Amino acid sequence: MTLTNDTRSPVPAQRGRTAQETAYEALRAVVKGHVSTPAKESYDALVSPWNLAVPMEPAIVVVPQDAQDVAAAVGVAGRLGLTVGVQATGHGAVSSLAGDVLINTKHLDEVTVDPSGWARVGAGVKWLKVIEACVPLGFAPLNGSSSDVGVVGYTTGGGVGPFTRTYGLAADRVRAFDVVTGDGELRRVTPTDHPDLFFGLRGGKGSLGIVTAVEFDLVPQPRFYGGAVYFDGADADRVVARWRDWSAGLPETATTSFVLFQLPPLPFVPEPLAGKLTIGVRFAYTGDEATGEALFAPVRDAATVILDDVKERSYAEVDAVHADPVDPMPAHEVALLLEQFDGDTAAVFLAHLGQGSGSPQVMAEVRQLGGAYSRPGKHASAFDHRDAGFAVLLVGMPDVPGTVDHAHAALAALRPWAYDGMWPNFGPAHDVASTRLAYGPATLTRLRATAQAYDPHGVLTMGAAVREEI
Repeated sequence: MTLTNDTRSPVPAQRGRTAQETAYEALRAVVKGHVSTPAKESYDALVSPWNLAVPMEPAIVVVPQDAQDVAAAVGVAGRLGLTVGVQATGHGAVSSLAGDVLINTKHLDEVTVDPSGWARVGAGVKWLKVIEACVPLGFAPLNGSSSDVGVVGYTTGGGVGPFTRTYGLAADRVRAFDVVTGDGELRRVTPTDHPDLFFGLRGGKGSLGIVTAVEFDLVPQPRFYGGAVYFDGADADRVVARWRDWSAGLPETATTSFVLFQLPPLPFVPEPLAGKLTIGVRFAYTGDEATGEALFAPVRDAATVILDDVKERSYAEVDAVHADPVDPMPAHEVALLLEQFDGDTAAVFLAHLGQGSGSPQVMAEVRQLGGAYSRPGKHASAFDHRDAGFAVLLVGMPDVPGTVDHAHAALAALRPWAYDGMWPNFGPAHDVASTRLAYGPATLTRLRATAQAYDPHGVLTMGAAVREEI
């Protein structure tokens, strides 16, 4: 996107300058950190999201040095009539949310872990850094399926991770936020200070402000029993049938999912999984090794195991559960929540994604929910859909012919069992359709009122959708 001196641009150009130059110079005057435009060499590296298939094209990108820089940049943008987007790691990027000015929080990298069991983390931090600081003290954070994901974006979207049935959502553990709202003010938000923001920032996915730091409680979980065991894709029917029956009886101390992989033969892909369809069953158990092994035994007997990576391990190895890729790549992702996953649901799922289906999807997963996930946290939040039973995620390469159409067709076939809603992290609210899926009517009413109160001029791009009357 490029700002121009016509009726589409609210920025008045000064004599001899373009609107973009005027905005750039205004930001440079107040921001201690870095400011870049498409003409500058640093621009591409600063705007590129993790998903390389999503173009982010702001007129200006700001890399703040601290929270005061964020407030200053938002204040300038508001005065010039510009919109503001935010990006940390770039996971979950949406092109339309880049804004005129994109704030990249990569340098907000504070990590403080208190020995009593809580942490304070800056907006540019990924989960790996937090995990590495917590484990030596006997704690773990409620991170996502990949430690390469940013803490703030994940948490503000709710945060459903590998131990969600045991410990619930990451958002439910939040103590406080430091946040810059659309009016350019830096605020500290707690259950008692700005409680409307505290409600909406947990699940609202950035619609109410740019979080610069978050404080949250940890869990005493330095070790766990888990990982994933893999079978040949030809055995998917048997494995899924076993998983369905077995998972229905699991205690809340266990969280599980299964995944169909079609991984290319690359150096980082284990040889038994490369170049063919495989099915993995993931397991994360918070109790002792012996009990965990006994609980997981029925899965190992479902078919011939081709790779077994389920064992007792340090929490530092939590990525072994989902084995998500960490390198930036082009990807097409679609997701769906289900009320149930019975035999008919499984048959439809496998008919579209299993052996002989011709599916081009690289990954197709089903996560079991319930347990602590289904219970509200201590403080009400903007995260809805706690009564969903399962979550489906499909990931493919958009440049492979037929991938996008196939993904949508597969989800359409599963809609008879669909739950009416979607996690903000899997479907950020960027238009009418995604907003209706992300939030129920009552939550959306609260978010709309809060967005209008703290961002009266609609500066924040992520707040645009919730501000609309639907």
